[in-house]
Amino acid sequence: MIWVIIPTYNEEKALPHTIRSVLSQSTPYRVIVVDGGSTDRTLEILRQDPQISWCMAHKGRASQMNAGARMVVQMQASADDWLLFLHADTQLPRGAFRQLHQLASDPSSQAGGFRHRFSGKDWRLRMISWLDNLRCTHSHIVYGDQALFVRQGLFTQLGGFPLQAVLEDVVFGQTLLTKTIPRLLPLTVITDSRKFVKMGIWRSFIRVLMIILHVEFGLPTFSPAFFRDVR
Repeated sequence: MIWVIIPTYNEEKALPHTIRSVLSQSTPYRVIVVDGGSTDRTLEILRQDPQISWCMAHKGRASQMNAGARMVVQMQASADDWLLFLHADTQLPRGAFRQLHQLASDPSSQAGGFRHRFSGKDWRLRMISWLDNLRCTHSHIVYGDQALFVRQGLFTQLGGFPLQAVLEDVVFGQTLLTKTIPRLLPLTVITDSRKFVKMGIWRSFIRVLMIILHVEFGLPTFSPAFFRDVR
């Protein structure tokens, strides 16, 4: 089974596209959306589709994704089942679940992610995606917007995502490397670029660069204000 966990907060614009990319997949799966207190039409969108299970949790991507994983355990998932953490503004490619199903019988495959691309044709966004993919190939740390997947048993063993405001995916990825080397699948997920454009593409580029320097060389990142929430 593939359990798709989607954290949401005021994602009425991108969420319908993300959900469609999930529901168009083949092979057995379940979708769990964990909302952090949306005030827009996000919950209305969720209520319209009976195929989606959803719950509420304290706002914060780590807190919400951990809540979704706990819900999976309560549903008596197998330790070998896949947990796929999907950002609400990121669309899965065709055949994504088929590849995960093929990996399911390989005990050496414990975690991984997909190649990444932003929507739109701006060369700067393409450059950011290229850097992300290059970084992942080198460091084996999968970012959250790459649709991280991990075996349910291993995720529980590692204690889930650390409860911090930013870079929870990076810290979890560093912990994950102590147990396995995640696989980067050749398929590409597409993240809605509107938040990067609204924040400013060059500012977004600097943020990505600072995260890479933090991961690769241990340099400090900017203050939490630099990672402000953009909708």
